[in-house]
Amino acid sequence: MLQGMGRTQQDLLAALLYQAGGMSIDELAEQLAVTRTAVRQHLAALERDALVVRGPTRPTGRRPEQLYLLTAQGRELFPRQYQLLGDLLIGEIAQLIGHDALLQMMRKLGTRLAAELESEPVPEARISEHLNATGYEAQIIARSSGELEIVAHNCVFHHLADLYPEVCELDLALIGTLGGHPVEHLECMHRGGQVCRFHLKKQAEDDSGC
Repeated sequence: MLQGMGRTQQDLLAALLYQAGGMSIDELAEQLAVTRTAVRQHLAALERDALVVRGPTRPTGRRPEQLYLLTAQGRELFPRQYQLLGDLLIGEIAQLIGHDALLQMMRKLGTRLAAELESEPVPEARISEHLNATGYEAQIIARSSGELEIVAHNCVFHHLADLYPEVCELDLALIGTLGGHPVEHLECMHRGGQVCRFHLKKQAEDDSGC
């Protein structure tokens, strides 16, 4: 995120955002009121992070000027209103198909996502890795009994779940399908919890096969 960068790098990326054709070192130095050396150093760091790329050169009558462009990854640092679109879409779907059908849809989506990630059941640690890759900030915590819980400190659907609790079924289907067992939703931020806690009910499944 832009907030994790220094002011000069933020301003440099913003300048490139407004100049889709690219900017030269001299132009950036003048706009940011810093030295050319400082611009070069910041550009090198941003190139290393794949946020800026060298574009075409521009003829000047003397030595051509190298232009620098913002990458697609760099553009993603700027705010997006995906949440607004998600709210509108889920709201429209909920009105069209109703509560029960929305529940089933969320479960199917979670199952489908899990199938795209893994072809066989995986342990909790691997599930946590998949959750982290999508922004959940998850970790594994061991109970005193030795059983494991998956604890998510950030729910990527928190705002949507407040409006449409059916969305939680996607998480449950995703985790349950990845783990190959039913899931207990022990704590939920949507229901006032501090975190979201999940436990794969392996013992229950084993008992049912006896």
